[in-house]
Amino acid sequence: MKHNFRELKVWQEAIALAKEVYLVSAHFPVSEKFGLISQVNRAAVSIPSNIAEGSGRGTNKDFSNFLSIALGSAYELETQLVLAKEFGYISEANLGFLVEKLTSIEKKISNLQNRLRES
Repeated sequence: MKHNFRELKVWQEAIALAKEVYLVSAHFPVSEKFGLISQVNRAAVSIPSNIAEGSGRGTNKDFSNFLSIALGSAYELETQLVLAKEFGYISEANLGFLVEKLTSIEKKISNLQNRLRES
């Protein structure tokens, strides 16, 4: 069963988060261009990308597997943002804002996985 990823609220939120992460990471030190900047941006892009890719797969099981990858990227991103805060690259307020959005996405991914298992 194929799903239209564009209609999924979780995908829409993940796209918005990726944009926010790019805007925030643009203010990291230039020395982090190939380090933390690259990692946070890749993890942020991975979330909606895996949701989209999974939605086009033939089975709910396949979709759920891609959602697991997206969830892993969300946890990875959260960890990287905590590190960015620890290094002084983002404020506590910015971290809180981004983690709140990430938590919402993580819950939606888990809920979608549960619905896929039930159907």
